[in-house]
Amino acid sequence: MRVKIVMACQECKQRNYNKMKNKKNTTERLELQKYCRFCKKHTAHRETK
Repeated sequence: MRVKIVMACQECKQRNYNKMKNKKNTTERLELQKYCRFCKKHTAHRETK
């Protein structure tokens, strides 16, 4: 049961990444350190609704 999710930067709120996630194994929101091309640095990216 994999679903498509969108990752948004926590600083500038831009939606930068699309990922797939298994809803059964990972029920909470995903948060990763990713590169934001708008901020031009690595920032925390969180799964959006």
